[in-house]
Amino acid sequence: MSELVAAALDRIAARPPLLLALDFDGTLAPLQDDPERSRMSPAAAGALAELAARPDLVRVALVSGRALADLYRLASPPEGTVLIGSHGAERARVSGHGLDRQDIRLDDAQAARLTELAARMQAVARGRDGVWVETKPAAAVLHTRLADSAIRAAAEAEALEIGAELGSAVLHGKNVVEVSVLTADKGSAITALRAELGAGAVLYAGDDVTDEHALAVLGADDLGVKVGEGDTAARYRVADPDALTAVLVGLAERLPGNG
Repeated sequence: MSELVAAALDRIAARPPLLLALDFDGTLAPLQDDPERSRMSPAAAGALAELAARPDLVRVALVSGRALADLYRLASPPEGTVLIGSHGAERARVSGHGLDRQDIRLDDAQAARLTELAARMQAVARGRDGVWVETKPAAAVLHTRLADSAIRAAAEAEALEIGAELGSAVLHGKNVVEVSVLTADKGSAITALRAELGAGAVLYAGDDVTDEHALAVLGADDLGVKVGEGDTAARYRVADPDALTAVLVGLAERLPGNG
């Protein structure tokens, strides 16, 4: 962990309550060709649990493009964690008996648009090796991670055209095009959660293009961390999920009572 990041942790640890908001895939968990294999390392899970156990000082949130149920199942987050799924369209809190969730309700027009959207995205994927579609409660997602470059480019271009016609929100990330019938993004979700919690500062970390919405709303007293390569609004960067785990361990060490 760099001296600059360490100094930033010293600063935000002194501004409780801190909102610790983290992307999952590629940030807490290494990226996998098979999304079902995504898991945090034991070290990352331990650091997250330690931080979540101090809700007087830190409120933990996982902010993901995944559907909420999948995020909960794969991340196994500690009790008290706020889960924000589908890029902000879904939200829940982890309790002792499962998820206390706010269900998405689509009106008739949105439901019909989602049905058409899913069918047309399936048509894009059909016959293309390495391309598949995930359907969420308010969105359809085209995945291209396993496709070769020519197939990936063509499929994503078609999906973006469908999004421009049918979607309220279109997100083009790493090997993925998500089209939602609701307007939501990670930045809006973080802004709302910060206000609800009365957070003194926010630490947000993410690796994808879609995380830039959240990094862009951070202020001078916050800490934004980009995981991996790529252009970013974040002021700090770490190499990979293991390096981010070191940041989380460093934050836990700086909480009052741990010195």
